[in-house]
Amino acid sequence: MILKRDHVAGGAFIIAGVVLYVISGDLPFGTISMPGAGMMPKLAIGMMMLFGLVLVLRAGESPPLATLDWRDLGHAARVVVVAAAATALYTAAGFLVTMTLLIFVLLALVERKNVLRAAAVSIGVVVIAYLVFGTFLKSPLPQGILWF
Repeated sequence: MILKRDHVAGGAFIIAGVVLYVISGDLPFGTISMPGAGMMPKLAIGMMMLFGLVLVLRAGESPPLATLDWRDLGHAARVVVVAAAATALYTAAGFLVTMTLLIFVLLALVERKNVLRAAAVSIGVVVIAYLVFGTFLKSPLPQGILWF
């Protein structure tokens, strides 16, 4: 049997789903009429695992894993490192600071876009997201080092 790209991707989604389901096991699922804190994460994990299974079952249509081009691995690693750093800083630095820095670093340093445009886009996107989620929808966002 030739290992295909979708075998690996689907298997990774299934394994990640199992790990995440075990980690979120202490969250109560609740009922349909009164959902618990674990309902949405567990439903999302279940869908991720289901789609991973679909990838594995239909993997015959994908190219072999041996033909995968690894030249973009450095770029992907930089994106993962920046996202991991933002995740680690999120509660300490807060929504506004972390998301602004995340978008700016991804645009300016990883994607090598114009610094001024990257700053404008990152500030604009975060302000709009803060207004929508923090103000209009009243979602609790971490304040971090800022006062709002």
